[in-house]
Amino acid sequence: MGSVGHAVQARARLSLGASNDAIYQMVAGALASRGVAGGCIVDVGCGGGALWAVLGDRFDRYIGLDAVRYPGLPPQTDFRQVDLDAADWPVASGEADVVTALETIEHLENPWSFVRSLVRIARPGGRVVVTTPNQLSALSLLTLLLKRRFSAFQDVHYPAHRTALLESDLVRMASAAGFDEIGITYSCRGRLPLTGAHIPAFVAGRLPRACSDNVLVIGRKPRGADSR
Repeated sequence: MGSVGHAVQARARLSLGASNDAIYQMVAGALASRGVAGGCIVDVGCGGGALWAVLGDRFDRYIGLDAVRYPGLPPQTDFRQVDLDAADWPVASGEADVVTALETIEHLENPWSFVRSLVRIARPGGRVVVTTPNQLSALSLLTLLLKRRFSAFQDVHYPAHRTALLESDLVRMASAAGFDEIGITYSCRGRLPLTGAHIPAFVAGRLPRACSDNVLVIGRKPRGADSR
């Protein structure tokens, strides 16, 4: 575990190891709508393990990867410490039935390599789920216009947030990594520009891209894929 440097651990702690419930529910919905259940989840950038509280009744085993072990990690977690910018992770190829990476990819230096690593640890036929801030929300586009930075990539978010990705980038990465059945969905929870309030749910449901703070891409590793 000592292989993860102090600088990497310090940067990881800036995230506080948690996302919001709308993100967890977005992931749960994406998996449920595809009938995905059972087997092993590898949660990459697991933080405090809150995803397991949402999905634990539908899966058998939970492996958490992160640079630091956060307080409150569920005791049944098989935790493995790792620098996610490194090439080698302590997970066997094809070990996971589902691989999740929630609000993690934006923290990394090489998201393309990261997505390839996610695919490597999924079994053939397994699903890979990635979420990140939605740069195409009304809030983020307005912030870009006014401040020349996306809303989740202001100076206050650096160095934790490093790489802003559009949904088109996510789809290209997924395709290049060999996914099929690629889908995009949104959290349908977003802040109103220039206020601290959230957009009403009925509006967000009708305009999900504009009204969601977070976006998700899900793909399937082809059954004939080599898991080496």
